[in-house]
Amino acid sequence: MKHIPRKRFGQNFLTDQTVLDNIISAIAPNQDDVMVEIGPGLGAMTNLLLHALKQLHVLELDRDLVSYLQKKFDPAKLTIHSGDALRFDFSTIPTPADKKFRVVGNLPYNISSPLLFHLAEITSLVQDQHFMLQKEVVERMVAAPGSKVYGRLSVMLQWRYQMELLFVVPPTAFDPPPKVDSAIVRMIPITQPLACDAEKLEAVVTKAFSQRRKVIRNCVAGMFSENNLIDAGIDPGSRAETVSIEQFVRLANQQ
Repeated sequence: MKHIPRKRFGQNFLTDQTVLDNIISAIAPNQDDVMVEIGPGLGAMTNLLLHALKQLHVLELDRDLVSYLQKKFDPAKLTIHSGDALRFDFSTIPTPADKKFRVVGNLPYNISSPLLFHLAEITSLVQDQHFMLQKEVVERMVAAPGSKVYGRLSVMLQWRYQMELLFVVPPTAFDPPPKVDSAIVRMIPITQPLACDAEKLEAVVTKAFSQRRKVIRNCVAGMFSENNLIDAGIDPGSRAETVSIEQFVRLANQQ
């Protein structure tokens, strides 16, 4: 089958065998793992995962690719879920009572952030996540306070996950080559995140980073007083990019 990659689905198919092998090595699948692959495409990584697993679930939006995968792989080993990952209910993945599932994938760049937030709602069901994303996005995800790219994505994901940029993947590893570098990130849910209401934290962080050049006192005016900031251990004259996750949580808990 000659599949023409579709821009509207953000399709860039990974073809470099060395990179594929490195990703599988990083994931280290065990035969009894319950694993979900998002966006299997033409099945390059799917094929390698199936060599290591008894069964694999994949989630694919493109119906032409669903048909292709159905013909290419043994249905006894590969369960195909046809649909949009942003709307998929991951809690429906059948998992033994004592196990969590693992999530992997080469995520379409055009939906990567919304999809990460969608998955963040089910961290209690997930053992770990390994994703290929735009390098710039991964750098934002793992950024530390004080970094110019530390922001809402950094705080909201680091509150829930331990994350690590594993390695960078060049455009030449794909067909068609994207215009940017990619990177592999490992995400391990934190068993007990700092106690905080997710919606309150999201509101505070969004407000704090709404005007990055302004000091945080001005960004959150109307939501918090200067004394609220001080009580959370935050210098009212500092910028949001210097505020730690712990400080944001303390601030959000004052609401």
